[in-house]
Amino acid sequence: MVHTRRWAGIATALLATELLVAGTAAHAAEPTPDPVRVSVEDAVAAKLRGQVQASAAEHAERADSSEAEHAESSETRVTVTRKNGTWAFGTAVAVTGHEKDVHPTGAIFIARAEAGTWRVNFDGEAGFSELAAESPLVNKQEKATFTRTPGTMQAGGDYRTGMALPFAVGQTWTLTSGPHGWGGYEAPYSSIDLAGGDQVVRAARAGTAYTMCTGWIRVIHDRGYSTDYYHLWSSISVNGAAVGQGAYLGYTGTDVTCGGAAYGRHVHFGLRQNSAYVGIAGHSIGKWEFANGAAAYQGGARHGSAWAGAGAGLYNYGALGFNQAVVDANGGGSVNKRSGPGTGYAVRGSVGDGATVTVSCSANGTSHAGRYGTTALWNRLSDGTWVSDAYLASGVNGPINGWC
Repeated sequence: MVHTRRWAGIATALLATELLVAGTAAHAAEPTPDPVRVSVEDAVAAKLRGQVQASAAEHAERADSSEAEHAESSETRVTVTRKNGTWAFGTAVAVTGHEKDVHPTGAIFIARAEAGTWRVNFDGEAGFSELAAESPLVNKQEKATFTRTPGTMQAGGDYRTGMALPFAVGQTWTLTSGPHGWGGYEAPYSSIDLAGGDQVVRAARAGTAYTMCTGWIRVIHDRGYSTDYYHLWSSISVNGAAVGQGAYLGYTGTDVTCGGAAYGRHVHFGLRQNSAYVGIAGHSIGKWEFANGAAAYQGGARHGSAWAGAGAGLYNYGALGFNQAVVDANGGGSVNKRSGPGTGYAVRGSVGDGATVTVSCSANGTSHAGRYGTTALWNRLSDGTWVSDAYLASGVNGPINGWC
């Protein structure tokens, strides 16, 4: 069931019922609202509205006021896909207009009626994992995904995703727009636009997939990550289906059912971690490491020493393993492999720029400067030779596969 509410209507409903959302306690002296009189749709919509308004306030100082306009004018589409007594599960989308390239905001939710109201949590929140573990509406596959605690996060200098680009490995597509915000110009620059090839959009990594609205698919992965795919034509209709890396999601298109604008068929690909969009810069996707430009829609990606900016082609090399790295000779050519962690050790061959290597472990040695600064860290490769970490792009700031 799809439940649509204008923000003004939600505010009135909340005022009338003194609705409690996401664990905010009502005054102890006041009566608890009857859960029958307070719909789960209103509870979910109210929380989503609060998030949109908070985000708009955070960026209020920006000259571009599109996010603030979104907060004022949006309506919600709350779709309850599963419900059983005191439990509900579904999706919620804050729809935008079509005048600007401002994309919709959305979440997957779990809600439970407790203490006379609805407790609502969105995907990526700690409370979402807690509810998922208890909910009878969540299947075994989903529980495994939702309740898994990420071992390493960006705070530890770990930007590894295990993701390919969202199209077939071996194809080259055009990076039609470099890193930009999910909604356009706002930070963080979480998203890129891609087009070309066979136009078939595929899951960047295995996970659990959901239809947010027509043309918009979200896949929830491990390590706290999820990926969004928008503007799709002939997209799959899913409600918690397991998908493998490379699974068909739809075709590139110009669909804007939930708002925004699309100028020419493409996929708007966004990266999320925990409950928010995160900067795509520094992340390895398809063995390309993305970097921001001076402004939204600029920037590009690097594979080894090769740079591809907006308008250039990106070849999908596949996912970079968590114990792998791409050689960046910082200008092309090759990098020497040594018999030990330092230049005082004998040369044991070389490895070419852009090559993928597998790392066994890491150790400190002589210091070197490369693309990403100066480091004394060296990595022992699977063939027993050593390469300075200054020439390896792995997505992690530190030992790649533990210390030797």
